[in-house]
Amino acid sequence: MIKNSFMSIMSQEENRGSVEFQIARFTNKIRSLTSHLELHRKDYLSQRGLRKILGKRQRLLSYLAKKDRVRYNELINQLAIRESKTR
Repeated sequence: MIKNSFMSIMSQEENRGSVEFQIARFTNKIRSLTSHLELHRKDYLSQRGLRKILGKRQRLLSYLAKKDRVRYNELINQLAIRESKTR
């Protein structure tokens, strides 16, 4: 189901610069890096890359939450990711 939602975002979006597309793409990278790090725990460069991607995705998610809360909630549900904590 998660893969289908990601693929639907990928196929629907003609504009690859849209926030939803970028967040979906970062989510896909995060999941692949996480599975890689389960096997290679001491791969510190991949850990650093994962942290950078997580930060980028978090900034995009906070931007989308401020701009359009409905689109944000739909995207969170489609990608099955947790809602960010508010500070």
